[in-house]
Amino acid sequence: MILTKFYARFFGLWEVLAVLAMVANRDGTIAALNALFANPGMIFITGIFTLFLGLAVVVSHNRWSGGVVAVIVTLYGWIAIVKGLLFLWPSLPLQATLYQAMQFPQHYYEYLGVPLVVGAYLVYAGFQPSAARE
Repeated sequence: MILTKFYARFFGLWEVLAVLAMVANRDGTIAALNALFANPGMIFITGIFTLFLGLAVVVSHNRWSGGVVAVIVTLYGWIAIVKGLLFLWPSLPLQATLYQAMQFPQHYYEYLGVPLVVGAYLVYAGFQPSAARE
């Protein structure tokens, strides 16, 4: 449970702070993502680090029971693994096509809503006092 709380705090704070920064800097975020998908080297490095993070979480915390927070943390790890592999395996043109198909600039704030809510929930749950037995 201690590791679950750590990951809930870590991912929750990271997500809330990152989303708030993205809300405050819409144009810069879109420009950065457009530049990322135009640069094979940056996509590769992003994929390596994303895969690394996902594997670290799954190896240390592959829990599908123990409450909603534990499952969300585990999902974070698995989603990071899949995302990392998607940055590493498909060709650059395919990755750019998938990014364009998302219509990220047109649906910018909708895409940020879910991570903000999940991040806020993780912060809340991660900083709740633990029961005496933990």
